[in-house]
Amino acid sequence: MKLRLNLATKPLENKRPFLAAAGTLGAVGILLLLLLSHGAYKSWRANRDLRADIAHWENEIAVYKQRQAVLQNYFRSPDAQQILDRAAFLNSLISERSFPWTKIFMDLENTLPAGVRVVNIAPTLKNGRAVVQITVGAANDESKIKFLEALEKSQAFSNIQVQEERHLEQASASDKIVLQLTAWYETT
Repeated sequence: MKLRLNLATKPLENKRPFLAAAGTLGAVGILLLLLLSHGAYKSWRANRDLRADIAHWENEIAVYKQRQAVLQNYFRSPDAQQILDRAAFLNSLISERSFPWTKIFMDLENTLPAGVRVVNIAPTLKNGRAVVQITVGAANDESKIKFLEALEKSQAFSNIQVQEERHLEQASASDKIVLQLTAWYETT
């Protein structure tokens, strides 16, 4: 018969479950560390590429800002200002020449009552809209009032303002009243 006696001061403890659990947790920890390290590396690499793209675009922006400054300095020069002023003048002449004269005469024909005639028309362009200064002659007050009412009802003319009204006393004149007015004209 064999007897097992433990002569140690402390009894022998079984540490196998603890070691197995600690080993499993350590393996899971190492696996998680590898996964997190891989994720951090991918994130760092993506950020590196993003930072490189940002640096590239910032360099391009700086180059374009420098080009813009050079162009602004050029366009501020007296020679360039003179050319720009000349171009603006020529563009205004072209836009005045492209004024729809036939359309305005057709619109005025529809609004002119008997006894009223157009003496002068002077269009100018302001902010892309046509301001027309019209001088008309009327035989009497009744035809003048009919003309102004017809002009106000017209779709083509708006913001009509009478600038001056003169009464002529000459017996030979066919126009007893001369009106000068301005109006916005819709060219479209």
